Amino acid sequence: MKPTNQNIEQLLQLCQSGNQRAQLEIYNRYNKAIRIVKDSFKAEDIMQESFLTAFTKLNTLQDTNLFGAWLKRIVVNNSIGYYNKAVKQNEVSLDSVIYKVEDANGINENEQNSEKVKLILDAMKTLKPNYSLGLSLHLIEGYDYEEICEIMNISYANCRTLISRAKESLRQKLLLKAS
Repeated sequence: MKPTNQNIEQLLQLCQSGNQRAQLEIYNRYNKAIRIVKDSFKAEDIMQESFLTAFTKLNTLQDTNLFGAWLKRIVVNNSIGYYNKAVKQNEVSLDSVIYKVEDANGINENEQNSEKVKLILDAMKTLKPNYSLGLSLHLIEGYDYEEICEIMNISYANCRTLISRAKESLRQKLLLKAS
């Protein structure tokens, strides 16, 4: 299907009325923007579930200009839900779940290829799972403390402490690698 010149507002209105072409256009525009889960098959499942959720709850979106951020939040929440479920079943480690986030505020592929970024991301994988998750949400995805509290289901004080300790742990690991 060839992309249309319709703006996002028009497409979202068509999606609300059940227009499948508009839904496909939205999917094609946004489906590669966010990838958190490393397993490509599971990532595709989570992405499709997220789009289904977005399309069924589109009427709750108050500002269509925020669709991309709203969709990103749905994908992140679904990915974290997958991670939490997998952890309860002892199936996967955090470093196999968090893969990359590509958007205007995240790390793009050029930066990801730099040695410093690789060093930091590798060091983050060696942190405790909750430290790694908290830092990823805060530093890579740009969520504030309140949002992280909601996502991780922790108090504000615990969130600040977790992020602070995670940063210090990351600093220590980076210092050890540098020496």
